[in-house]
Amino acid sequence: MLLGIDRLIRRDIDPALLARLTGGRIAMLTNDLALTSDLRRGREPLAADGWRFSVFFGPEHGLSGRAREGEHVGDAADPVTGVPVRSLYGADVRPAAVDLDGLDAVLVDLPDVGARFYTYIWTMSHLLEACADAGVAVVVLDRPNPLGGRLDQAEGPMLDEDAQSLVGRWSMPIRHGLTIGELARHWVRTRAIDVELHVVEATGWHRSETALGRQELTWMPPSPNLPSAATALLYPGTCLAEGVNVSEGRSTAVPFRVIAAPFIDGERYAAAITEASLPGLAAVPYGFTPLVRDHAGEACEGVLLHVTDPDALRPVHTGVMLLSLLAGLHPGALEERSLIPMPGESDWTPLEKLFGVKGAFGQITAGEWDDPNRLAVPEWSEQVADDLLYR
Repeated sequence: MLLGIDRLIRRDIDPALLARLTGGRIAMLTNDLALTSDLRRGREPLAADGWRFSVFFGPEHGLSGRAREGEHVGDAADPVTGVPVRSLYGADVRPAAVDLDGLDAVLVDLPDVGARFYTYIWTMSHLLEACADAGVAVVVLDRPNPLGGRLDQAEGPMLDEDAQSLVGRWSMPIRHGLTIGELARHWVRTRAIDVELHVVEATGWHRSETALGRQELTWMPPSPNLPSAATALLYPGTCLAEGVNVSEGRSTAVPFRVIAAPFIDGERYAAAITEASLPGLAAVPYGFTPLVRDHAGEACEGVLLHVTDPDALRPVHTGVMLLSLLAGLHPGALEERSLIPMPGESDWTPLEKLFGVKGAFGQITAGEWDDPNRLAVPEWSEQVADDLLYR
């Protein structure tokens, strides 16, 4: 398999586009977690080969990929190449006109996770619009979706666009099944973004393939709390826990594989999950003391989740059921979190933004989303059919 960045380094792209890029002024939206197939930071071999970068743009977690979730990142200089770095996760979430002035193209090389609320894709959406306004081309160096690309495994709900945040701007399901290149094509087409877009496809990847198995041996966490491909598979569901007063395991060895809080009876919770017979999932009692966020420094009890069948697992439905069951086991204990919006975001609650539905907390805890059929999105495959690059 060759990634888009691998092909660019090999100069295995359209000759006319290659000539424009090597002879022009370019920028790049990337971070240290976007590795080549031989495990180098993508921008390094390009810079070593004489590519002239005017600026790098950094998404959430910064160019280094080390900043904590939600932490605003300032502008800086790249310690590897010395090129200026403009943060797109702080006071601004899209490049200003001055940032793009004189550029011929912006490369995009980011490791996506395959969940709607992963912020990297929305940073790309802002970049596409800014480059359209500035008349600058965008070249997406594509990567496989680590959750696979089977559209029959996509899970909703479709985002209510009133949610408007950096975890969701436009209507799409939570587990979407597209690559970042396919998402860029979809948005340019359906949002009438008048930008010159090129996608350098990955080769040797098929939609049925995930990052589980041998690829996990060289897994690079796409952000600080996604340490494995198995964790990434659970993430579209367990990330919903960020919207309520439980710990999802940040600061532990098993982030997004656990749900715990001081008020949870781990034995009863594990038994309830087992009785619910959620496909592809097993839960065992598990306790820990988180160091950050909810219940930092407090002993928590809950469950550790194991993926027993990745093809059968439906992570979004799993995440919904984890909250629904918890609300039933401990009436009144589960509460919704609040958070100050970033610039330009709606005032919806964190859970409403993540789930994409107004009133999500009340609906989920009342069991209104317990039926997995409610999360079906049969219209999605038809909506994206013209944007697909892989079989």
